[in-house]
Amino acid sequence: MDQKNRINRLVITALFCGIILLLNFTPIGYIQLPLIKATIIHVPVIIGAILLGPKIGAGLGFVFGLTSLYNNTFAPTLLSFAFSPFIPVPGTGHGSWEAVLIAFVPRILVGVVPYYFYRFLKRALKGKYKVLSLSLGGLIGSLTNTVLVMNLIYFLFRDAYGKVKNIPVSTVYHAVLAVIVTNGVPEAIVAAVLTAAVCRPLMKFASAAERRP
Repeated sequence: MDQKNRINRLVITALFCGIILLLNFTPIGYIQLPLIKATIIHVPVIIGAILLGPKIGAGLGFVFGLTSLYNNTFAPTLLSFAFSPFIPVPGTGHGSWEAVLIAFVPRILVGVVPYYFYRFLKRALKGKYKVLSLSLGGLIGSLTNTVLVMNLIYFLFRDAYGKVKNIPVSTVYHAVLAVIVTNGVPEAIVAAVLTAAVCRPLMKFASAAERRP
């Protein structure tokens, strides 16, 4: 990779980081729901992963994780104990380091999974139906976030989750599935549309720029 391409990738990476931070500090980044914060911040992470590769995608995912940690620490909700080790877990007087896993691991994978899924579809479809491949990449990237976050909450904090929702522990996974369906599916559809809408023109622009002398 020549120096010009490196500089271009660095500039684009900085731009995506800026978009993530901008979304974080505006109401559209995290939409407050009764129990959890719905998000579209994962969308620039997905787009960045597909355009720039899994390493940069993972870095963007880490920035996404930082915004989650920041928001849940300084603007806590009922479920913030699952995303910030500085928020006490219900029934205890202290936070849990396991919250860091939920804040960062799914978000980093959001910057990795869509890239490989898009590449797989591109090969399987022999380069055809690019819009479909991009849309499904965005869909899978978004579901990676929701499914991993909610399942990690179940495995690591199901007792506390049941306490804050005032439901028996035996029904916690039903509540988790309800969040995946009611929050995760709409988020995934939005991510699918935005990923295809943004990636396709950017790919054309990048291709045209590479052909220029």
